[in-house]
Amino acid sequence: MLNFFIQEGAEVAQDLEPIAEEKTLSIMDLLLNGGVAGQIIIGVLFVLLFVAVYIYFERLFAIKAASHLDGNFMKQIKDNVASGNIQAAKVLCAQSNTPVSHLTEKGISRIGSPLEDINTAIENAGKLEVYKLEKNVSVLATIAGAAPMIGFLGTVIGMVLAFHQLATSSGQAEMGTLAEGIYTAMTTTVAGLIVGIIAYMGYNHLVVRTDKVVHQMEATAVDFLDMLNEPT
Repeated sequence: MLNFFIQEGAEVAQDLEPIAEEKTLSIMDLLLNGGVAGQIIIGVLFVLLFVAVYIYFERLFAIKAASHLDGNFMKQIKDNVASGNIQAAKVLCAQSNTPVSHLTEKGISRIGSPLEDINTAIENAGKLEVYKLEKNVSVLATIAGAAPMIGFLGTVIGMVLAFHQLATSSGQAEMGTLAEGIYTAMTTTVAGLIVGIIAYMGYNHLVVRTDKVVHQMEATAVDFLDMLNEPT
């Protein structure tokens, strides 16, 4: 009988024990509780993310449009040049409005000059077209390198403030408060890495797409020079 009451009492005591609340960690809490310095860093990273995404899609669509070329373009150019209809060839290049057509038009405008001069004119025009394709792409590379560093700067600032709080409290600061300040400060590094990874992947993808257009331009330039070098 005594054991029964002891067991019942133990069960009641267990029921009366406070249930520990599980603390959840949300992204908004981390962003809003990071202090003024942390919020400024996060704001800068959001701006960099917006710029990176805008540049990526703007350049992607521009490069996609530049890579579009009619498969019969060079055949039509060759037929017009062979028949002596230079003006029709120029009109065809103007209608296409792509880097390849711009290079071809530059070469057509130099017909009658030595092949070396024509080749030089095409190379110069090609450099200008590549410059246009790579417009603002270097900004993505800069963001890819700078964003993680900015995020780490925010973390360092947060750590300095957390340990300053510990030092000014003569070591009496609550560990929970200190730990909360530290993991909040670490969010800037996470945000910086995310922005940096997105910018880095976008930059590499644009470089690959640009290289394809450059190779297309080089192949077309070779075909055009070969056409001029063919015996009549």
